[in-house]
Amino acid sequence: MAVSNAVGGSGGRGPTTGPWRNWAGNVTARPTRSAAPASTEELAAAIRTAAADGLTVKAVGTGHSFTPVAATDGLLIRPERLTGVRTVDREAGTVTVAAGTPLKHLNATLAAHGLSLTNMGDIMEQTVSGAAATGTHGTGRDSASVAAQITALELVTADGSVLACSADENQEVFTAARLGLGALGVISELTFAVEPEFLLTAREEPMPFDEVTDRFDELVAENEHFEFYWFPHTGSCNTKRNNRSQGPAAPPGKVSGWIEDELLSNGIFQLACTVGRAVPAAIPGIAKISSRALSARTYTDIPYKVFTSPRRVRFLEMEYALPRAAAVAALGELKALVERSDFKVSFPVEVRTAPADDLPLSTASGRDTVYVAVHMYRGTPHQAYFAAAERIMTAHEGRPHWGKLHTCDAAYLADVYPRFGEFTALRDRLDPERRFTNPYLRRVLGD
Repeated sequence: MAVSNAVGGSGGRGPTTGPWRNWAGNVTARPTRSAAPASTEELAAAIRTAAADGLTVKAVGTGHSFTPVAATDGLLIRPERLTGVRTVDREAGTVTVAAGTPLKHLNATLAAHGLSLTNMGDIMEQTVSGAAATGTHGTGRDSASVAAQITALELVTADGSVLACSADENQEVFTAARLGLGALGVISELTFAVEPEFLLTAREEPMPFDEVTDRFDELVAENEHFEFYWFPHTGSCNTKRNNRSQGPAAPPGKVSGWIEDELLSNGIFQLACTVGRAVPAAIPGIAKISSRALSARTYTDIPYKVFTSPRRVRFLEMEYALPRAAAVAALGELKALVERSDFKVSFPVEVRTAPADDLPLSTASGRDTVYVAVHMYRGTPHQAYFAAAERIMTAHEGRPHWGKLHTCDAAYLADVYPRFGEFTALRDRLDPERRFTNPYLRRVLGD
């Protein structure tokens, strides 16, 4: 969801807050007041008070949504006190965690217990509830998104009631609320399936665009986690294959790891983007130099140290989930678009996969999926490039990532999500007065 730099009280009736902004700086909201509850009881009380005062309610996390999915002019629920791992059940293979806990804290705690999530996205700054609610995902042949790994949750609804939800209790709510956009209520805690910690061997390797796309089905089938980045204005990609390993652990060296993950991926890349923003004509040349600088490397480490990486260069992003069979054609169209246009694109295009899942609003709901993400450096014109890319994606029945820029509305989304009506009917039942709405949800879910 979004970053909290508002100030205000921690109870039900906090003082008026200042403006709130997300991580990328493209979303600003001015809530009437904020609350930072430290318990489910305090959260429920804050929602009841907001309802009595006629305020809408939205919960925010740490700011990594590019859409205003968490923005409100009513009551802003901040995450910083609703944190911590509550229980670790090794026998059941689960961990229960407060909703505002950052993923980086969850991962560190799990590692201390010799446990791990099966799959995760590539950043760890998000809160667990924000990541789940917007459909955060990594890449996986068999393992799915953050939300798909949830086995139980606690939801505070519009009247302040607290629902315990799982496959055995309030099952319909559980099915939808794991990825609920904050539209059904505010989640106070989540239980995730975990497993004994394992090792992953990462193999990173440059590969020509034509070879990656020709071999795409093979590369996905042969690897537990496959992804690649294509550098626009070039025919070059960087591929990454993560597979379970018997070990031993062989993490990147301190110096070589710093060069790859900090100096090149953040420091030099930041400089290149800054130059490109000032002199757009230089971007294709910079892209060719950057792609030629890629080198192969292999390392083995615990999962979160392989799946995740620091992201210090700020950008805007749009991502679409495509039917797997449509992905290679769509990528070819995107490459042709860049080649024939005047767009100057300094950020690589990221391509990942996911298996079908059973969450009504999951971008992988009911179909094997390929994700195609386009980015632009913050402060550079992005609208025309994103709009042209979006036309390609929607022509292939793409589903936009809920936390990333797009222009889709409820009419389009109802056509590409077979269970869309199931979700909106549940929303009508749980929140008939639209306590948890905002302009973004009115656009994507309807009123």
